[in-house]
Amino acid sequence: GSSMSFMGRLLSGSAPLRGRAGLELIVSPLDYRMAARFWEITDPRLAVRVHSIVGGTPAYRREFVRSDAPRDLKDFDDWVCRTVLAPAMPLFREARYLLAEEPGIRDTALYSSVLAAVAEGNHTRGGIAGYVGRNSADLGHPLDVLEDAGLLARDRDLLRKGRSTYRVAEPLITFYHAVMRPDWATLEGAMMAPERTSAVWRAAQGRFVSNVLGPHFEQMCRTWAARFAPPATFIADPSIAAVDVGAATVSDAAARTSHEVDVLVTATRHGRRRKVLSIGEAKWGARMGLAHYERLLRIRALLAGHPDLDLTDANPACYSAVGFTDDLRRLADQGQVLLVDLHRMYG
Repeated sequence: GSSMSFMGRLLSGSAPLRGRAGLELIVSPLDYRMAARFWEITDPRLAVRVHSIVGGTPAYRREFVRSDAPRDLKDFDDWVCRTVLAPAMPLFREARYLLAEEPGIRDTALYSSVLAAVAEGNHTRGGIAGYVGRNSADLGHPLDVLEDAGLLARDRDLLRKGRSTYRVAEPLITFYHAVMRPDWATLEGAMMAPERTSAVWRAAQGRFVSNVLGPHFEQMCRTWAARFAPPATFIADPSIAAVDVGAATVSDAAARTSHEVDVLVTATRHGRRRKVLSIGEAKWGARMGLAHYERLLRIRALLAGHPDLDLTDANPACYSAVGFTDDLRRLADQGQVLLVDLHRMYG
């Protein structure tokens, strides 16, 4: 059958045919490395930009953009205008249709509001509840449904038990809310006036970098640490078989502030304290230097007094899409800091 809702229910938990299921194959989006190969992009700077918009969904490479891919970094802006922001392209309205394709979603207005809340920077359940005007306790089911549908992801704080944040898991939705939704009427009416599309895209550059590229790059850094970094990058102890990678918030009572750790790598050994293996910061648009390194040292010092953490092998790590100062590179040569750039992330 061609009905997605009907086919989706055939092998659901309460369906009579559930007991006869022989294979349950979950097809996930391509990771950022595989997506770059699929789009035939060899420049990491271009690959990150494209992946921050369309993610790893294979259909967005062919059918939804008529097989149009950016030729190089200079062509990226024009490619965005002639594909993602072009009203005649199927990709233009795709972000608005993704919810309608999910058979388990009935109240699309509520679910759309929840996605909008997260896309606009409300990452906690309380923040989402305040945005949509609902009680926090009433959002459990919508959040679970969106997470099961692959539209939201829940990230736990590795240092605070029971604390987690939400992020939009589908890049196209993030891009829609950051770039397209504020100027939707102008974009929709630009069929006969493509110069309007170019004007909207130029005006949205700040939102694209801060709301789309920056957070997406941070998540890519966590993916690299979890999936692509050679084991010896973080693990020196042979008794450690697996690591946890995520983000965390560290309180600084003396300075009356808190520090966000973009890429935290930890490991748990049975009967022992959790080892912190790496404390990392990710910057999309900044050349990282000694100030970033010293901030990481400050965070490590704050964690050193934690009774449940072992900081013996906790090394600072800097992730940058722009590069690093000579001073920081000298520290890296001495083994005092790990430096990860785009070329290293794409292997």
